[in-house]
Amino acid sequence: MKNSVLREIPDEIKGYKKVVPYGTKIDEYEKASRKYKIKYDEKIVKSMDELMDKLPLKDGMTISFHHHLRNGDFIMNMVMEEIHKRGFKDITLAASAIFPVHSFIIPLIEDGTIINIYTDYMTGRVAEAVSRGKLKGLLVMQSHGGRPRAVESGEIKIDIAFIAAPSSDDKGNINGVLGKSSCGTIGYAFSDAEYAKCVVIITDNLVPYPNNPIEIDETRVDYVLTVDSIGDPKGIVSGSTVITRDPVGLKIAKLTMDFLKLTGYIKEGFSFQTGAGGTSLAVANELKNYIKKLNIKGSFASGGITGYLVDMLEEGLFKNLFDVQCFDLKAVESYRNNSNHQSMTASMYGNPHNKGCVVDNLDVVILGATEIDTNFNVNVITDSNGIIMGGSGGHCDTAQGAKLSVVVSTLTRARLPIIRDEIITITTPGETVDVFICERGIAINPLRQDLIDKVKDSNLPLYKIEELKDLAESITGVPDKIKLSDDIIGVVEYRDGTVIDVLRKVEF
Repeated sequence: MKNSVLREIPDEIKGYKKVVPYGTKIDEYEKASRKYKIKYDEKIVKSMDELMDKLPLKDGMTISFHHHLRNGDFIMNMVMEEIHKRGFKDITLAASAIFPVHSFIIPLIEDGTIINIYTDYMTGRVAEAVSRGKLKGLLVMQSHGGRPRAVESGEIKIDIAFIAAPSSDDKGNINGVLGKSSCGTIGYAFSDAEYAKCVVIITDNLVPYPNNPIEIDETRVDYVLTVDSIGDPKGIVSGSTVITRDPVGLKIAKLTMDFLKLTGYIKEGFSFQTGAGGTSLAVANELKNYIKKLNIKGSFASGGITGYLVDMLEEGLFKNLFDVQCFDLKAVESYRNNSNHQSMTASMYGNPHNKGCVVDNLDVVILGATEIDTNFNVNVITDSNGIIMGGSGGHCDTAQGAKLSVVVSTLTRARLPIIRDEIITITTPGETVDVFICERGIAINPLRQDLIDKVKDSNLPLYKIEELKDLAESITGVPDKIKLSDDIIGVVEYRDGTVIDVLRKVEF
């Protein structure tokens, strides 16, 4: 790798697939259809049993789910229960994310029903079970852009995609904005629908043909099953997302905005992305006040969209929103009603092997970190004891794509320093992280001499990242290094498919 300081990948893990060297451009895609030839009189099936009888299920298959229902999802547990009852084994689960609600599948992991997992994000009891070595095969952690890249290139061959649909007609034309389980845009399901051999729509809101609007259309769909409920609305979206009131978080937000003002990126037509956390929203609030003062308008904001970004759209501060998933009810309503609030697929969002993707058009992205090391490598997958508690999501996609990537965090968390000599898990390579900002100061990656030159004569509290590390350790002490097993339970893929780290079993 040209500039990043990563770690050597063990030889024994390199055989799990043909490893693509970091930075390699893959020009040839597997374009041949992988669809099953299924004959049916109509797509509607009347029960889960009837569906299972018709599906080409077998041991060793790869099945997929999307995560727009988040911690309210009923579909993964519902389907996996039926597969388990029928005794199928060695299933590869390709779920775009796994949440605490999915703890039902832990016994299926333990008994070998599920043997491998591909996902972008994992939290809760399933993540803990996998961290402790319960998965007999391999966990592959991908990014939101890396997953569709793998599906579209044939690296992941999905046999059956189960797509939860808040609204569908009897032919399988679906959307996410109508019905009691509305979740907004369904951007993570598109690659599954396009490339899976068999596509099943599961809905709790069957409407007359044709459904309107259509996000995924009937040409991709094999079966439609209606159930009582696909999810719990309380877990699907929150009522609102709230700016932090914590003085430390507010100080970080102000310091971040003071830095951004000097970079030259906040100008007419700029583009922006931030997360849904309290500090990230505080940064967005600081940005809102600043662009109002300048009387400028941004081109677009992107990512998972919150009501706060909707407010900025409606106030005319951004011309458009690009949305891959709605985070709250206000975002769902906006996507339903405002044509300037546009959906995007996960592939359009961050697939690095597309002819173009939205993250490559970002000017500024604000990101978080569980840990960051002195080479600016960032961990957002494991916590301080090595247990999996998240995933890249769009972290490494946006860090590479944006002109300016800013990581914000408190200097310490739970009496532990955020900055380490070596982090537990590398999620995002340091060469793509430009700046780290905490309540005590700002550290700029030495690779960005242009940024250093822009702010060197300012009154900003500028430090080398090593100096911030020493400051944190003067407060917390030097933490003991976590001892992990030599047993490899998974790999971390960069967005282009490169294996940039391994995940090891946690034994304590």
